[in-house]
Amino acid sequence: MAARFDTITFLSDYGTGDEFVGIVHSVIRSIAPHVTVIDLTHEIPPHDISAGSLTLGRSAQYLCPGVVLAVVDPGVGTERRGVAIEVGDGQSYLVGPDNGLLASAVAMSGGATAVVELTNTDLQLAAPGATFAGRDVFAPAAAHLCNGVALADLGPPVDPVSLLPGLLPIPQDDGGAVVGQVLWVDRFGNCQLNVDPDDVATLGARVQLRWGDDVRTAERADTYQGITPGQIGLVVDSYGMLSVCLGKRSASAELSMPVGTEVRLSAPGDDGPTPTATATQPVTLTPRRTP
Repeated sequence: MAARFDTITFLSDYGTGDEFVGIVHSVIRSIAPHVTVIDLTHEIPPHDISAGSLTLGRSAQYLCPGVVLAVVDPGVGTERRGVAIEVGDGQSYLVGPDNGLLASAVAMSGGATAVVELTNTDLQLAAPGATFAGRDVFAPAAAHLCNGVALADLGPPVDPVSLLPGLLPIPQDDGGAVVGQVLWVDRFGNCQLNVDPDDVATLGARVQLRWGDDVRTAERADTYQGITPGQIGLVVDSYGMLSVCLGKRSASAELSMPVGTEVRLSAPGDDGPTPTATATQPVTLTPRRTP
């Protein structure tokens, strides 16, 4: 059997303080020694399926073809399904729990072209307990796919429509203002909003931000360095979304703006209401067009 892929991209909420990540690496190597494992991140907050899904969605169009192994699995050991998902008619596969974690990456990859449930125990490790599917079920499946094992050999087919969607908060129009939400805070404290720059194009170079009891004016800036000292900046980040930033400081910490904070963006002087909860919808992300 000819090897099919030489790369597995691995994401989890395991952290690196325990042996879990290293064991998964070793299981993969024991089955598919030719494979290189790329650790996308293992610092997803424990059990945070949404954070894991968004990370995969942001990353998907930049990942090397191969297999994506993703494990954020608070339902491990329950009746939730383990799945392997083919995208691009076999150009890549995603392996992990069917709990919405994989939804963003599948959407960014053009949708699922085939799905199976991981039930073939001959291609899994014997499990002393049911709580480490990353080691016993998902890592072997990813490695076997890299070795050229057919998707159908891993288990029975699943209707792609039955996969659990990821839920993504969508910005709301509020009479010329936009009510968004902080999706992600990066290492530097920049607060990525679920707001496209086009959503606020008519508001001009200065935008009023209202969150909780705070009302501040932010300035549009092309770069972090371009933010005027002492001012809040609105910068289009590397994924094309609007981010609330401070020059060389953590906007999230100083402005008390953690993930999930609802932010109303409007013209300066607007006296609109404090933001209310934003709506959510199933993930329908598509790759951003390039010139």
